[in-house]
Amino acid sequence: MATSPLTDSTPSTATAEPRPRLGQLLVQAGKLTERDLERALTVQQELGGLLGSVIARLGLVSELDIARTLAPQLGVPLVAGDDFPDLLPEVEGLLPEFLRAHAVCPLALEGDALHVAMAVPQDAFVLKALHLVTGRSIHPALALEVDIAKALAEPEAEDEAAQDDLYDDLDGGDFIEHLKDLASEAPVIRLVNAIIARVIELRASDIHLEPFDDGLHVRYRVDGVIHQGELVPARLAAAVGSRVKLLAHLDIAERRLPQDGRIKTRVKGHELDLRVSTVPTVYGESIVLRVLDRASVRLDLATMGFEPDTLARFRELLARPHGILLATGPTGSGKTTTLYAALASIDAQANKIITVEDPVEYQLEGINQIQVHPQIDLTFANALRSILRQDPDIIMIGEMRDGETAQIAVQSALTGHLVLSTLHTNTAAGAITRMQDMGVESYLITSSVNGVLAQRLVRTLCAQCRQAYQPDQALLQRTGLARFVQPGQSIYRAVGCTACGQTGYRGRTGIHELFLLDEAMRRAILEGQDANSLHQLARQAGMHSLHEDGLRKVAAGVTALDEVARVTQDQQEA
Repeated sequence: MATSPLTDSTPSTATAEPRPRLGQLLVQAGKLTERDLERALTVQQELGGLLGSVIARLGLVSELDIARTLAPQLGVPLVAGDDFPDLLPEVEGLLPEFLRAHAVCPLALEGDALHVAMAVPQDAFVLKALHLVTGRSIHPALALEVDIAKALAEPEAEDEAAQDDLYDDLDGGDFIEHLKDLASEAPVIRLVNAIIARVIELRASDIHLEPFDDGLHVRYRVDGVIHQGELVPARLAAAVGSRVKLLAHLDIAERRLPQDGRIKTRVKGHELDLRVSTVPTVYGESIVLRVLDRASVRLDLATMGFEPDTLARFRELLARPHGILLATGPTGSGKTTTLYAALASIDAQANKIITVEDPVEYQLEGINQIQVHPQIDLTFANALRSILRQDPDIIMIGEMRDGETAQIAVQSALTGHLVLSTLHTNTAAGAITRMQDMGVESYLITSSVNGVLAQRLVRTLCAQCRQAYQPDQALLQRTGLARFVQPGQSIYRAVGCTACGQTGYRGRTGIHELFLLDEAMRRAILEGQDANSLHQLARQAGMHSLHEDGLRKVAAGVTALDEVARVTQDQQEA
């Protein structure tokens, strides 16, 4: 009879030195604070269970980081999800129910030895049971429970049709209750937690859960670009969606209309706000979670990519006692973050600052922030009328969405308030014609608007792998880079390495064009000139366009020429 290597994972106390405790190892590795460890130990005393599981459930450290620390402590290898064999070995005596119940997955048979992945490889009972059932020596490895569940679930695709038949037999009320039950089961909870936890690892700004006929496609937006993630089996798609809706306090029975909600959670020591949006599609509800990581946002104008000349002029506009300052650009271009940073740079002790937002993304100290609620008729316009009676010095409007809001903003600026707001236009000059389209008279625009900041976000080159090269003269002339690059100066291109996930980029920064309303510009607006004419007039007065500001970033080695071309392809001047 083969000898089971139980001593590998459960050493005798008489001969083996005591292992260092997992909690202390995590503290030593900088993954956990002493205070969080004490909190986890208190929860463990009350609820029981393994410390690693308690720490992961509390969101203090990721399951992967715990596994990386635990494997050497136990003296077993760590098996990643990608390392599981495509075809699991068939071992006589091993029942699928036992494997699933104890999170065990057979990996390989080598002679008389069976290699298995286990979520708890130190479980002497399970190791002994495996040995007795198979008659083989057991060699355990550590793996994440979600990876084991995925490996065991793949051969069960034929069960999905039967599961669909079960759904068909349920009426509306029973189906909703069934979804609630599924969404509350441990595998679904762990799966949703793992999906959310990946945003920290990937530095993602959005999670997209998109249902199709083959399952729920999970995608992540990283540095403004969508990347493919996991594929959740179709039988779990409704349960995963319901779990997210439950966390966001949405109505899981309502699957025909769009809904919006919010999740506040803690992941790997980060306080995350997730804005949740659901819309019905042909195959089910598509859900997008916008990630607001309070720890990663830096509300400092000096770190947002402003060139020194642009930043100096922008600060001058912020210092004015009244008037309108607009930030423009498409969705996701960082307009609101820039306005938050602008507010953070203003002394809230010496000024009364009120914001009207939909939604309030970040809470700012010393600033009165109002959340719009259209359902109860608390619109931008209605909120603005009320806050003017609150005696503010500075007002921030999350977005000018209609003519009524724009008119009140103009009146506020003309009566001695500094008004900050955003608009959806492609260029800074386009904001002027957009306000005219909203019904604001030209003479009111010239009297109230001080300036417009157009903004885009470009990915910054990875410092580990960026590659210098000498651009030829034809390229310099064709792109307009010759104005900003010295003769013989190198610029950089993206390459890709493990540090940046093979993209060649890590992080983003802003490129800007700041449109100022001087006397010449005011005359041009009153004469009725279009946005293109206003744009050219501003460039003649010294404004750098978005494309030109991007070229300055290329010359400084911050980003690549291809990235600037991708972001500003509709802004390039001949």
